[in-house]
Amino acid sequence: MQKKEIQLPLKIIQQLLHHAQSSIETEVCGLIGAKNGKAQSCYPVKNSDANPQCKFTLDAAEQISVFKTLRKKEEQLFAIYHSHPHSEAYPSSTDLALANYPEALYLIISLNTKDLLVLRGFYLLDNQVEEVGLIM
Repeated sequence: MQKKEIQLPLKIIQQLLHHAQSSIETEVCGLIGAKNGKAQSCYPVKNSDANPQCKFTLDAAEQISVFKTLRKKEEQLFAIYHSHPHSEAYPSSTDLALANYPEALYLIISLNTKDLLVLRGFYLLDNQVEEVGLIM
């Protein structure tokens, strides 16, 4: 059973929202590291997907580099994030199919709202979606 509510530092939330706003037509993505189960660091990663307007693929070289940094800083993978420029902040069928880290929280930022960004968190396991509350 995963946590029903997760605390995210305001600094991390601001970084995620800023990253999403920096590319309003394509999906942005990245990783979040944690120490002792608490989010600590945000690592933007290039979206190397051939169709970045509606899908994300973490750039392999950058992902490997972030994992090395996590180990060096004694952090663990806490979350994988990406944006949905043109749809709601809910996992797509592609997001579900490609969710390869069941222990990680999946954060989705939607830009598909008027004057408001929406950030939601999910655990994705075996094509099941479990939403968790995000607390600042």
